[in-house]
Amino acid sequence: MFAKSASGVLVPIHGTDPRRGPWEHMAFVPNRLPDDSPDLTPHTYLLVADARAALAALDSTAQQLPNPQLLRRPALRREAQSTSALEGTHAPLSEVLTADDDQPVNTNLREIFNYVAAAEYALALQSEGRPLTLGVLRELQRILVKGTPSETTQAGQVRDIQVAIGHRTGESIVEARFVPHPPGDELSMRLRELVDWMQVDRSRSLDPVVAAAMAHYHFETLHPFNDGNGRIGRLLIVLQLYAAHVLSEPTLTVSPWLEARREDYYDFLLGVSTESRWDEWVGFFATGIEASATSTREQMLSLAQVQNSLKEQVRASRLRADSAHATVDFAVGHPSFTVRDLQEALGLTYGRTNKLVEQLIAINVLEPLARFGTYNRRFCAPAVLEVLLRS
Repeated sequence: MFAKSASGVLVPIHGTDPRRGPWEHMAFVPNRLPDDSPDLTPHTYLLVADARAALAALDSTAQQLPNPQLLRRPALRREAQSTSALEGTHAPLSEVLTADDDQPVNTNLREIFNYVAAAEYALALQSEGRPLTLGVLRELQRILVKGTPSETTQAGQVRDIQVAIGHRTGESIVEARFVPHPPGDELSMRLRELVDWMQVDRSRSLDPVVAAAMAHYHFETLHPFNDGNGRIGRLLIVLQLYAAHVLSEPTLTVSPWLEARREDYYDFLLGVSTESRWDEWVGFFATGIEASATSTREQMLSLAQVQNSLKEQVRASRLRADSAHATVDFAVGHPSFTVRDLQEALGLTYGRTNKLVEQLIAINVLEPLARFGTYNRRFCAPAVLEVLLRS
């Protein structure tokens, strides 16, 4: 598989299988990332330019909205659903958007909402101007596996065991499609080097989209944790573009596009390792960023249109309270909520908030979610959900 042009080296590893006995194999150690761009064709540079233009359009649209942060929560849930599906954790998007993230009903939802919590943690740090560090990455992994079967004493630690990718349970490591970096101090050092590489401003020599493609490949190839590598790696794409000021509001969702092209995604990543096919990988990555930015922008505009439409419904009714318009804003940023959630946001009494919800149901702005029953009722703006559920 690995040609002379491979972007790293193979190193010998060995161990003992409880059923098969001793084994010997090879693991792949990627070369350190260069300071400048890999060789790219003119066509790929055009794809990168298209991605930058789409990101600029997305960012411009976000800045024109009265409160673009309203859209962060639904965007994170959509990203969480798709990025988890890429790792084999599935839940319907409608369920993810409307579930109570404090009380998920199953392990799959717990894992998905752990991603939301990890992303919010990382974005909060960046908003405060705090840099990405190895410690932050370890904390992200700890949050991802909290309360799941993957939570072990190694949670939040760089892995200390050899792992393999692309083989069935019970198969030998030699059957794996890819065997990443061996465990040990060198793996921790290489991960720290990647984090340091991502902190350097290379805007004069390396386009941020290309830099994000390079860093994503390197992180996935190191595969530094026992679990959560794919989800953290895709989160790093948005964090890197956010840190580079390509995005002023991190509403970009990249995983839905990648999920629809799962096999190509994995093949292009592997192609960099085996034959240094950087041009193909960067072109694929840039195409995904362009499509994702365009899709996110279209959804953002649709949500803003729905927001205005719902406020027109309020104005056309007998409701005149500013709190009714504030509830519309809240419903756009919170695909489902309880009366208590809304009460806390508006600062009203429970009784007043409950009456407000009933009034908005009466004019078809809100509706109760039937699957939650009488107790702990949850509500949504169906027009908002309709936009969020569009593929």
